[in-house]
Parts: sequence; structure tokens; C-alpha cells
Amino acid sequence: MKENTWFRKCLLMLLFLVTQLGTVLAQQSMDAVLPPDPSVKIGKLGNGLTYYIRSNKMPENKVELRLVINAGSNNEDDDQLGLAHMAEHMAFNGTKNFKKNEIVSFLQDIGVGFGNDLNAYTSFDETVYMLPIPTDKPGNLEKGFQVLEDWAHQVTYLDEDIESERAIILEESRLGKGAQDRMMRQIYPALFAGSRYAARLPIGSEQVIKTFKPDAIRRFYKDWYRPNLMAVMVVGDVEPGMAEQLIRKHFEGLKNPANERKRETVKIPEYLKKEALVVTDKEATGYSITLNYPITSAEEDKTVGGYRRNLVRQLFSSMLNQRLQEVAQQANPPFVGAGAGYGDFVRGHENFRAVAVVGTGDIKKGLEALTTELERVNKFGFTASELDRVKKSMLSSMERSYNNRDKTESQVWIDEYVRNFLSGEVIPGIEKEFALVKELVPGISLEELNATGKNALAKDNQLVYVTGPEPDANSSLPAPADLLAIVSSAASKNITAYEEKAVASSLLAATPKAGKVVKKELDKTMGTTKLTLSNGVMVTLKPTSFKNDQILLGATRNGGRNYYGAADKYNAQFAVQVISSMGVGEFSPTDLKKALAGKTVNLAPSIGEVSDGFNGSSGNKDIETLLQLVHLQVTSPRKDTALFRSFIQRSVAQYAALSANPQAAFLDTLNQVLYNNNPQAPVVFPKVENFKQINLDRTMEIYKERIGDATGMQFVLVGSFKEEELIPLLETYLGSLPVSGQKFEKKDNKVRPISGNKQLMVMKGKEQKSLILNFYTGELKYSQDMELKAQAIAEILNIRVIEELREKIQGIYGGGFFVEVAKFPYPNYSFVLQLPCGPEKVDTLLKAVNAEIDWITKKGPDSSYLNKVKKQWIEQYKTNQKENGTWLRQLMSQASEGQDPSYFLQYEEKVNKLTVKDIQEAAKLLLNRKNVFSAILMPEKITEAKKPF
Repeated sequence: MKENTWFRKCLLMLLFLVTQLGTVLAQQSMDAVLPPDPSVKIGKLGNGLTYYIRSNKMPENKVELRLVINAGSNNEDDDQLGLAHMAEHMAFNGTKNFKKNEIVSFLQDIGVGFGNDLNAYTSFDETVYMLPIPTDKPGNLEKGFQVLEDWAHQVTYLDEDIESERAIILEESRLGKGAQDRMMRQIYPALFAGSRYAARLPIGSEQVIKTFKPDAIRRFYKDWYRPNLMAVMVVGDVEPGMAEQLIRKHFEGLKNPANERKRETVKIPEYLKKEALVVTDKEATGYSITLNYPITSAEEDKTVGGYRRNLVRQLFSSMLNQRLQEVAQQANPPFVGAGAGYGDFVRGHENFRAVAVVGTGDIKKGLEALTTELERVNKFGFTASELDRVKKSMLSSMERSYNNRDKTESQVWIDEYVRNFLSGEVIPGIEKEFALVKELVPGISLEELNATGKNALAKDNQLVYVTGPEPDANSSLPAPADLLAIVSSAASKNITAYEEKAVASSLLAATPKAGKVVKKELDKTMGTTKLTLSNGVMVTLKPTSFKNDQILLGATRNGGRNYYGAADKYNAQFAVQVISSMGVGEFSPTDLKKALAGKTVNLAPSIGEVSDGFNGSSGNKDIETLLQLVHLQVTSPRKDTALFRSFIQRSVAQYAALSANPQAAFLDTLNQVLYNNNPQAPVVFPKVENFKQINLDRTMEIYKERIGDATGMQFVLVGSFKEEELIPLLETYLGSLPVSGQKFEKKDNKVRPISGNKQLMVMKGKEQKSLILNFYTGELKYSQDMELKAQAIAEILNIRVIEELREKIQGIYGGGFFVEVAKFPYPNYSFVLQLPCGPEKVDTLLKAVNAEIDWITKKGPDSSYLNKVKKQWIEQYKTNQKENGTWLRQLMSQASEGQDPSYFLQYEEKVNKLTVKDIQEAAKLLLNRKNVFSAILMPEKITEAKKPF
């Protein structure tokens, strides 16, 4: 007995020591610093400049360059408000080696588009320049580095360049003006707790932009564009040694100022009291409620423990948001939508916040519902099944990223490195992150999640603010004291715990009776296999290696909304949204989301103008689930009158006040005039009365006619699958779809835009803002050749819009032509010109546009413009042809519209054959100005211009 007792004591002691040792090891591992991914080389030059280099061949023959400045609007002096942002603009307006606009021209010449590829941004605390460089031609990369170097320390800041840019900055500022801007400017002092952030919005001060002396912006550039506040990043198809040599060649010679200014870190103090604000504007379109908890400093934490803490917060936020989504979908919903969670407020700060959008609904009801859900979490926490679902989803998402690790685009990596340099975000690499998530997530307990919720919600001194439209004469809004009372009373409410509803484990109650593949055709040109199933459904398969774990699905069939007249317009228009709001099979939308937890899958049916179909995607493991969802969407739309009423209520609340927005009202009026009040004209913005015309039973009938009958449906699957493994699933879930055998067509409902030359002017809005929308339309026999020429015309004119209307006239910040050449429902084309501007420039811009149309039709474009367009298209094509999405769209267009595959496979050849004469002749035909509808939005009171017509 004594020996046994002694043995048990020794065993207990040993177990205690092992437990303590495990605890110590765990604590040490939590304190372990996560080193950067070894795939990226991080270095620092003698002058303090940091650099990041990574070799990556996605996409091939392309390198992403970044110049990151750790300075933004918070670093401005009082006479420089807006000059951090303007300094970013000036980088494109002349440097030592590139005169005004030569940078943009050079980059266009090598296939880099201005705005969509080449770009930059300025925020409170940083300025980032983005430059993608094609490397298939010698010298491109070297010249790209020269651009980066010039931006870093050789911008010329000539007086004339500064003066010409003022108007463009003011035009950019004008774009942001409106109800939301006016309301938020009243909230910023409280939101930022009176810190410098409230007075340093990156767009700056109009008065400063108009009047600053050129030396003020030169001073900003000298003070803050210095190597010890810079990072240069190189990620792409480049040898790292060469990249480092280029960095040293172009940046080692940069010097810091002799008496450099200290880079102060701006802090936002914690709120000292509870505060509420109600801010209204007559042009606001709906009420929004924000509950902002105290803002705290977010210190860098590069340890395993810090990474784990972020995982906990992500799980907590995900569970909370799922709860709020359920509330939004209930009968008589208190809000249109809501969201909550931890987040970065601005750099170096974090907080918990919750937002509810109530549209034209009840503000008190919305805030009470929001605070009730927060308090439910505070009192009762979450359930084990909720935690299990979000864990599955997190693990699945990370596994898919890991599976695609060697097919990740350079832009993804370089964006991570930008965040690492600026905010200290850890970059351990996807291999390490996947290992960490697999190790850490299972050990995160429900008790820990619930404690995180209590900690988030325990902090006092919240700021709650409401923004929205001014109330009418017969209503009133809650006072700030009312809002605070609602927040404070949440803790005393009689709230019950969340009830978890059991959800079926299988999407389908029974496996459908499978069909068979009755025909198999190989298309060696496109590298596809076309299957015909026994029910007549066709499937085109395109296995690819572009991603290791991505499958895309599309489906199309003639049909669409044009099968229905004016009486059914809104039943057909909203059929998909209505069914999606009710669910499928045994599953409400909430239940379906629970059933799909941990699966990477999404699917949406579509009912277009002349076609019906699907769009979806999945990971490799979830392709069967994707096909099961297709089967459910076709065979088992769910009818739920309570959820239907909820959809109608949310929609009405969301859209009821939309006409208060000047641009929305303008577009609505424009659409009526453009289509001559045709009752079957396209819907731009739905109205309350539209939703009231929706009949649930009729909507379900239309859905079943369009989606519930798979006759003639052509599916396309592209991605990382094996045909032999996929075919049995296709036979089971697609081969069993119901078919009627009827013939479906693409119908023309005879809706046409007005003909001739017509003008419309709408006067609406407080701000001195105008918008020009010109429509150049006509009917024309469709050809892919003409479509290509029309796209070229639009691209060439857009280069001219930047050169002439922006840089010379200084009348716009952005805008241009958009073109569509359509085969269905009838052969037609439309060029749409969009120019946001000031009312004083409307006449000038209209004349300038006509001059550009004359230029391209009467003279023809210079070959240099066409060459820029060709190079940009070809560079984009080289990237696009190695993306699953591109192949899906191409195969879908072939299935739906009979497009010639040669225009995709021989794209470079087709583009290179375009001549200046081709463009001029096509422009003469398409821009003959026989049918031009010119619509102008002008402010209610014009202070600086006469009416244009």
C-alpha cells in the first residue's frame, strides 16, 4: 500500500510538473515574435529608406512597384491644408526627367493605363504611389525605377504646373460634396475627440487650395518626402538581386534634410463623456445610426499572442454580425442592415463600433434593436454551435489561401508589405499563417470569446450619432438625450438568451435520380469538353491550372425579363431578390448560411433582359455542394410570407427617400425622358410604389418559369477540377434538373431611346455641382469587329478627355466615354459621356467634347493614341488570359451570343490590325450625332454660370 501511495504521489507530481511546463511553454510561444516571410527580402539603406523585394511570377512579365511615404495630411501645417494630397498630384505633373504629363504618356506607351493601373492615394498618415511595369521589353523596369526616384525627390514644382493643378484639385473636392459630406463635417470634431484628425481631412481646404503660395507645397515636399520616411517595394517577375541593384542605384543617393522635422504621431484621446448627435440634411436619403465605443491606441504586436488575439476578435465580430443579419431578415425588421465589430479606426487606433441603417424607418426602434443584440451578447454570450461555424469558415478560408499560395498575384503580396511598413502588420507568410490558424483556432474557447464580448461592451463614454434627412412637418426625430437613454437602458432590459435552431445537415433530403452524359465533344481550339446530358442540359468544361483551388460556374439560357409585359415588370425585376430573401428547400437564408459554414461556395441565379442563368464559385472540396445548390435553386424555391414582407419593408425603407439625392433624382428624370416614359423602360432606381406592386405568388411563378425550367440551359465550369471526377456529379445534380422542352428565345420588347437631338436640364441640389451625361445612340448590324473598333474609339477619346478637358481646360477631375455595342435584344450601340463638373464649365466642356468628336471623325486620331490603346489592351490581355474569370466570361459569351472564339484566341492579332483609318471610319458611323440626348444636372441656384440651354 505504501509503495502504491508513493507511486501515485510521484505520478501526480509528474503530471503537475508537465502541466506547469506546458503552461510555461505556451506562454513563451505566445510571446514569440513572428518573423517576416523568408520569401520577401527586407532591407534598409544607409539613408534610412526601407525596401521590400519578392520574386513572384503571377502574373508573368510584370512587376509591381510601390513608393510609400510615411506622411500624409496629418503632417500639414495650417497653411498647407490639402497640400499632402496635392503633392501626390504634382508627382504626375513634371519631374526632373519627365516634363508635365510625360510620365503618364510614357506609361501609356508601355501599356500601363492611367487611373486603373497607374495610381496613387493620400490619407491622414501616408501617401502611396502604385506603378505596375510590364517587363517583357528591355529598359521598362529601369525606366519605372526612374519614375519612382523622380517622385521621391525630383518633382519640379514649377509655378505654372502648380497653378494649373489648383482647379483640378478643386474639381476632385467638388465630387465629394453633398449631404453625407456636410453631415460628417459636423460629426468629425466629436468622432475624432477634437484631435488633429478632425482638422486634417486629406481633401483639405478650398480656401487654402485657391490661395496658397507655391513655396508652401514645396516646403511640404522638402520636409516629408525624405528617405527615412520612405519604403520602396518590388514584387513580381524579377530577379531579387537585380531589383536590389536598381533600388541602390536610384535611392542610395537620396539625403535627409539637415534639420529634419520630427514625424509626430497624432493621438486621438479617449472620449471623456457619453455624447449623442443628430445631424440632418434635406438631401440625405436615409437614416444611419453609429455607436462608437472609445478609441484606444493600437500598439504593434508582432507576437504569436498578438496574432491569436486578432483571430479571437475576428471570430467575435463574425458571430456578432451573423446575429445582426438574422435580425435584419426577421418579420417587421428594425433596420435595413447592421454590422459591428473591432476595427482599425485610423492608423494606430482601434475601437469597437456598431452601425445600423434604418433608411426611412424608426430611429429609436433601430437603435433599441442594435443595443439589445449587443446586450444579449454581453449577458449570455454566444453558443458553442455559433463558434463552431465561424471556426470552420475561418479554417476553410485560410486553407484555400494556402492551397493557392503559389498562384497568388503580386498585388496581393505588395499590399501586405505596404501595411507592414506603415502599421506593423505581421507578414509571416501564408505557410506560417496556415500553420498558426490550424494550431490556434481549435484552442479558442467559448468562454474566451464571451469574455472578449464583455470586454468590448464594458467600455463607457460611447459616441452615438445619427445622420439622415430632415424630418417633414408632421414628424420629429429623437433628441440626443433620447439616444443616450436608449443606450443606457439596454442593460436593464429583460433580454433572453439567443436560441439556436437546429438545421438540417444535408442540403438535399434525397439524392436526385441521375441523368447520363449522352454526347461528348472536344474543342481542341478552346481546350474544352462539351457534354450533353440526357435531359438536354449542356455543360462546357475547361480545366485550368491558373489557381490550385478555384472553380467558377456560369450558366445561360435565352429568356429573361422581356418575356413579361408592363403588368409584370416589377414581379420579374425583383424575382431573384424575392426568392433569395426567402431561401431554398428547407432553408431560410439564415439557415442556409449555417448549413454552409466552413464551405467555400456561393451561387446566385440571374434573370436578365434576354437571358436566365447562374453565377457561382467554389473551392475544390465544395464543388458537390455548389451543384447541390444549383439543384435546389432550380427545383425548390422556398415560399415564406413573413420573409417576403421583411424584404418589402427593408426595400421600402432603403429607397423611399432616394429622390432627395440630386443625382438620383436627375437620373430618374433622365431615364423617363430618354425612353419617352415607356412603362417597360429599364429601372434605374426603384420607387416605393414599385415594391408595392410585387405579388408574391406571381413572382414565384415567374421565377419557376425562368429558373425552374432548365430547358436549353448551358452551364460552363472553369478551374481546378478533373473532368473524370466531375462528370458523375454533373450527371447527378444537373442531369436530374426538370425540363419542359419548350423553345426559349431572346425577345425584343421594342423599348428604344428617343431619336433625334434632344436636351434636358434638371436644376437640383445645394452644391455648385453639375453633371453632363450625353448619349450617342443608334441601331447598327452587330459585329465583333465593330465592337472592337467602338471600344478603341472610347479609349482614344478618354485619353483626349484627360489631356484636353482635365489638363488644359481644367474643367474636370475625372470622366469620359463608355461604350456598348450589343447584339441583343436588337443590334444597337450607345456611347455615354459622363463629365462631373462645376456649372461654370458646362458650356466650355460641351464645346470641347464636340471638338474632340470632330477631331476623331474628320481628321482621325494620331497613330500615337491608337498605339497607346493597343499596348494597354495587349498587356491586360496577357494577364487576363491566365485568369479563370476571363475564360468563364468568354465561354459564356460564346454559349449565349455565339461569339467567335478567334476574337479571344487571336486577340493580339485582331488588335494589332486596327488602323487609324479603321477608327476614323467607325467613328464617322457611330458618332454621326444624328441621335444625341444631352442631359445636364445644374444646382438649384447657379452662382457662377448661365444655363447651358
